[in-house]
Amino acid sequence: MMGSLKPYIISEDARSQAAFYAQSLGGEIVSVATHGDLMGAEHELKDKVMHLCVMVAGGHAIFMADAIESFTRGTGLSLALEFDSEQDAGDAFGKLAVGGHVKHPIERQPFGIYYGELTDKYGVSWMITAAL
Repeated sequence: MMGSLKPYIISEDARSQAAFYAQSLGGEIVSVATHGDLMGAEHELKDKVMHLCVMVAGGHAIFMADAIESFTRGTGLSLALEFDSEQDAGDAFGKLAVGGHVKHPIERQPFGIYYGELTDKYGVSWMITAAL
């Protein structure tokens, strides 16, 4: 099974935090999409960042999103693992979920990917995806 591991930081203010990383580590914010942009949201989350990519330190991507629920600083970190197939993503999700907590079951999403979110039995947050 082959996959790629991507750091994904949940933030109180993803735009500001990403700008800090770009300035501190050398780089740039290459994309920002809000809940309104990706989901057509017309409520209080419409301007919240749903997905941001900042390239730092010679081309390493850090992905970020604004928190939509309260969290304690330092716990706003999720590991995003992307697979080439829905089958591999589903298999990994099922294995990681054993003894853990599924926050969002893995399924096709309206924003164009196969996606699921869970916390494993060790308390690590994971976002598992596959492109459709």
